[in-house]
Amino acid sequence: MKLSAADWRRRLGSPWWRGAAAVLAGALPMLSFPAPSLWWFAYVALVPWILLVRSAPTARRAAYDGWLGGLGFMLAVHHWLLPSLHVFTVVIAALLGALWAPWGWLTRRFLAGVPSAGQVVAALFVLPSAWLMVELVRSWEGLGGPWGLLGSSQWDVEPALRLASVGGVWLLSFLLVAVNVAVAVLVAVRQSRVPAIAGLVATAAATSAAWAWSPRPDVDGRVRIAVVQPGVIDGVGGAEKRFAREETLTRQLAGQDVDLVVWGESSVGFDLADRPDLADRLAALSRQVDADILVNVDARRSDRPGIYKSSVLAGPEGPTGDRYDKMRLVPFGEYVPARALLGWATSVGKAAGEDRMRGTEQVVMNVGDGLRIGPMVCFESAFPDMSRHLARDGADLLLAQSATSSFQQSWAPEQHASLAALRAAETGRPMVHATLTGVSAVYGPSGERVGSWLGTDASASAVYDVPLAHGVTPYARFGEWPVYAALLILAALGATEGARSLRVRRAGPSPHVPPARTAHESPARPGR
Repeated sequence: MKLSAADWRRRLGSPWWRGAAAVLAGALPMLSFPAPSLWWFAYVALVPWILLVRSAPTARRAAYDGWLGGLGFMLAVHHWLLPSLHVFTVVIAALLGALWAPWGWLTRRFLAGVPSAGQVVAALFVLPSAWLMVELVRSWEGLGGPWGLLGSSQWDVEPALRLASVGGVWLLSFLLVAVNVAVAVLVAVRQSRVPAIAGLVATAAATSAAWAWSPRPDVDGRVRIAVVQPGVIDGVGGAEKRFAREETLTRQLAGQDVDLVVWGESSVGFDLADRPDLADRLAALSRQVDADILVNVDARRSDRPGIYKSSVLAGPEGPTGDRYDKMRLVPFGEYVPARALLGWATSVGKAAGEDRMRGTEQVVMNVGDGLRIGPMVCFESAFPDMSRHLARDGADLLLAQSATSSFQQSWAPEQHASLAALRAAETGRPMVHATLTGVSAVYGPSGERVGSWLGTDASASAVYDVPLAHGVTPYARFGEWPVYAALLILAALGATEGARSLRVRRAGPSPHVPPARTAHESPARPGR
């Protein structure tokens, strides 16, 4: 049945229909991310959501539409958690979705009805700034980290990666929201099309200038990095079987002149101090392939209490002593926040039965021949600041050891692998994303792909000729400046609104003028 415009307006008048439309509109941007990876859709994906919010009958309803759209967005980008966390995924999405309520309120504030040219211009700065604040808040590790930042949908677009070197993923998110706002105005408000077009032209001009003038990494060397991906190994004795499979795949690298071998997250399930036999086997492998091996130990440590996830470098004599303990842990996956209150999550899903322990500092390791590597573990590759700090500390090559074996049939492995492209482009350093079960990927210092991905169906080792580059990108030098700019924009808005409110209060209410009397009527009884 085809619905007319009047039918749609009538249905959107119902809170239930309107709420469902908001959830669906908020979920649409997910199609921009891998695996669908419709990167171009990100430039219009927010338009239905913006159009819905601007038509809200009240400011409160606009805030509700922002919240429900945020719920839909968070559910969509984290849908792969449903088998693990079940209903708790919806609870988390509902809580985090509330971060978009102020964004919804501001959207109606600037775009409702027929906005003036000044309102449209202001919206092109205020709404992207408010969106960036949402991304900043939810990027905190305790709220799940920066998974699904809108700008990360552009991971495979060369001009966008150039812009990421200037302002990181934050600049991409800001520009994407600005374009969506302009397109929404073009679609819905004929009278305001001139400022919307002007905004699009200005955005295109500014981004073109940044693209043209941003410094390019100068390739000044190459290294051969091998990635060992054993594939899914389950059942009794899985840790021993996985080590044996990784051992077999690593032996195949002998004679291939590799500079470093990288295993995935949790590739070693035993503390090497407790298992000298495994340490000896790693030393033998290192001698055989003539390269150090970076493994990841997920085990209870013998020298201190608790379970750690640690990147450990092993050489011809065994573990070298270089070790990085994972600092940012996955909520519920590796620890349960406020376990005394939320420990029940372990009974309804696959939340961590015991909290992992945290490391205290990032580490740059010397591999040999002047190569310095900066390891990260799992979803730490989603945090732009971590890779930036490693690059500034002298890392020539960024590494992320990951395992997405619990989410093999979802879009999570592809999306996780794509994040390394942004981290490489932001820092001007190549990055290796090595996993247990796929997707493993390697990117050059401009974020370009190096070689082919190892998919979730692969159990293999692969060697990549990785270009090295040095120099400092604007993002590595200045950090999250788009976030600071957004804060200034919102602060200016707050000051302007505060000053306007103060002027209104000082002016006071308009004086009461009594109705005029006539010869035939009185103000109390008209017509008498």
